[in-house]
Amino acid sequence: MRWFRRPRREDEVHDPRTPWPRQEVPEDPEAAAAAFWERWFELLPEINAALGDREPQRVENELASAVAGVHPDLHFSLERGQRAIYALVVSGQEDPALRPYTDAWRRAAPEEDAIWEYHDSVPPVPDPTDVTVNLGAHRIRLGDFRVSARVSDGLVDVEVYHPRLAELDEASRSALTFLPLDATLGERLAGERLRRVEAAEAEPGESMSLLELRDLVRGLGGAN
Repeated sequence: MRWFRRPRREDEVHDPRTPWPRQEVPEDPEAAAAAFWERWFELLPEINAALGDREPQRVENELASAVAGVHPDLHFSLERGQRAIYALVVSGQEDPALRPYTDAWRRAAPEEDAIWEYHDSVPPVPDPTDVTVNLGAHRIRLGDFRVSARVSDGLVDVEVYHPRLAELDEASRSALTFLPLDATLGERLAGERLRRVEAAEAEPGESMSLLELRDLVRGLGGAN
C-alpha cells in the first residue's frame, strides 16, 4: 500500500525558522467534495494512463492537490481494487474531525464501474495471509503473524507477534504491529473495535491467525 500526502512545490523557498503555512480548511464539505470529483474526471485519462504504465508518481502531485482541497489532513492511495481494476482510497485515518469531509466525499462519488471503486477508509485485504511486506532488507509475511485477543464490552485488546519484529527498529516495529490489523479488519472496523494493541516479544498463549481474528471481531454484536 502506498500512501500520499500533498507535496510541497519544488519552487517554494522556505525559511526553516518559520512553520509551513497551513492550508485553509473548506467550510463546506459538500462543495469541496463536488470540486474534487470535477477535478477527478478532468484528471482521469491521465491517471488511467499513468497506472497502465505503472508510473503512479506521474499523477501524484495533481491528485494530492485535489484531495487536499477536500481537507488538507486527508491521506489517499491508489490501489488494486477488489471489485474493479483500481481503487481510490481517501482516508481521515478515523479522525472524527475529518469524518464530515470523507462522508461528503463518498456521497458525491460516482457509481463504481469495471475500472474504479472508491473507499473512504482503508478496506480489508481479502486474504492478508497472502501479503508480504517489504521493509528495507526485511520481507515480512503477514501470514506468519499470530495474535491473542481479549474481548471486553464489545472491544478487543490485541497482542501481536511475529518472529522477526525484534529485528526491526522501533518505528518499523510499531508500523508492523498495526499494519496486519488494518489489512485484516479494514481501517474503520479496526478503529471501532480494537482498544489496546501491543507488540508481543514471544508468541502469546492461545494465539490465533489473522483470519481467525477477523472472524472473532466481525462476530461481535453490531460489527460489519
